Amino acid sequence: MSEHLSARQTPADRPSLWRHWRGLGAWNYYYLLKFALLWHGYLNFDLISNLIFVAFLLCPLPSARLHRIRMWVAIPIGLGLFYHDTWLPSYQSILSEGSQVAGFSPAYLLDLANRFINWQWVGIAFAMLVAYLFVSQWIRVTTFTLVALVWLTAVQVLPERVTSAAPNAAVVTTAPAGGAPAVGAGAAPGAAGAGPAQTLPPTNANLTAYLNQFYDQERSRATSFPAQLPADAQPFDVLVINICSLAWADMQAVGQDSSPFWSRFDIKFDNFNSATAYSGPASIRLLRASCGQPSHHDLYQPAGQQCYLFDNLAKLGFTSQLMMDHSGVFGGYIDDLRKEANMQAPLMSQQGIGHEMTSFDGEPIYNDLEILNRWLNTKQETPRSATFFNLIALHDGNRFIGENKSADYKTRATTLLNQLNTFFDELEKSGRKVMVVFVPEHGAAVTGDKMQMSGLRDIPSPSITHIPAGIRFFGMQAPHQSTPLTITAPSSYLAVSELVARSVDGKVFTAPTVDWSTLAQNLPQTAVVSENANAIVMQYQGKPYIRLNGGDWVPYPQ
Repeated sequence: MSEHLSARQTPADRPSLWRHWRGLGAWNYYYLLKFALLWHGYLNFDLISNLIFVAFLLCPLPSARLHRIRMWVAIPIGLGLFYHDTWLPSYQSILSEGSQVAGFSPAYLLDLANRFINWQWVGIAFAMLVAYLFVSQWIRVTTFTLVALVWLTAVQVLPERVTSAAPNAAVVTTAPAGGAPAVGAGAAPGAAGAGPAQTLPPTNANLTAYLNQFYDQERSRATSFPAQLPADAQPFDVLVINICSLAWADMQAVGQDSSPFWSRFDIKFDNFNSATAYSGPASIRLLRASCGQPSHHDLYQPAGQQCYLFDNLAKLGFTSQLMMDHSGVFGGYIDDLRKEANMQAPLMSQQGIGHEMTSFDGEPIYNDLEILNRWLNTKQETPRSATFFNLIALHDGNRFIGENKSADYKTRATTLLNQLNTFFDELEKSGRKVMVVFVPEHGAAVTGDKMQMSGLRDIPSPSITHIPAGIRFFGMQAPHQSTPLTITAPSSYLAVSELVARSVDGKVFTAPTVDWSTLAQNLPQTAVVSENANAIVMQYQGKPYIRLNGGDWVPYPQ
């Protein structure tokens, strides 16, 4: 790729930097920059595509004219290959989300554009360019580029060949893996095993087989609700609080992971997986919590009637209600709830509710405490109700009224947790029997990582899908524990559905004492598998792996 300069050449004989740069030498820099990004985990590397591209660049051609044509043809191919090797959203994702992006406010789009540019790496790329133009006049850089490509080939191909050649290496069994995961102090014991065994090497074939076995197992799992309530059942209400953009990583980033709010639950999940990074799929999964975890594709297919949590409650006399602090129009959110989650309850009126924030698409975000207090102070027409409340106050790009820049996440998170604390106090004082189910949608990606900039959730990374979840019973006769009973086993929506099913008779509210360990004993565990339309991330042997657009599995950059 780089033109070699003989030691016998005089300075006048040496080609100019421009002639050197417009030749194949430019592609040496292209690959050196790629190797630097790959080394730091900011880049994937499609080995086959890059080897073909290098062969195209090095193939001998008989005339200078063909060389020039090849250079012009190589430019769009090289740019496309570079984009393909980044962790940026695929073109399929951009096309599928294009209509939603078009709905963002101009100020939010400008904010995203500023985050998109990594100025540190712009500087590094410039420094590498200067160094390359200097060094390449005396050193044949092509040799180093080809050696690096050979080394990458050996690293990626040889381990896969060795492990796949081992006996039975491509067969994933479905026996439970070892014993139950470790639980923290005061934690409830979980059911042994979470998903298929993870005993085989993490080859591409084994990871794909494991994922397929996971789906097969999940299809057979469902919560058993009673056919009818006993005669001495106690009426109460279920309130499901579903908050957009709240994960443990976000709370740690803004110093709210130790907020007193988290100690107010009776049962708290410390290892809960939202299974997705987008709002619509997350809410559908929660409302379909009574069956095992489906794939993203199956999430938008008809499900059995037993899968819908609120339908199961409706059969036992619970009247469904729907509340939101937004209109639900953006992205067809409320339409998805109607069609895919069978949530047919009318949206509770927002008339008269104040608002201090405007959403990323310019619509008002209503005050969450006022909405919750309206729910609390409204006389229920039936003795039992089940309410789904979706909140977007923490969504990326929201702005305080009168401001153009995005509102500070820490300020909004602190305000929301204080509002929830105040509501819990009011609910406690009211004496009303309520089972609060707290399950956020997903995280906000406040800090971002090597794969995604801050605020981008195209890839359901562990920091986005690891969310706080918990259960709190209000109006009980029995005293609450001083600290929550903590579930540390890998859990997801099915465990929430199971806790609701175990509590539907309402006897927990009138019992003089509550055995929390028994109530939470052997809750269904769920292996950590998360996905959006074009990305899957799952834990295997304690490490996260990612597959984009149906390609090969690679370790998630840490």
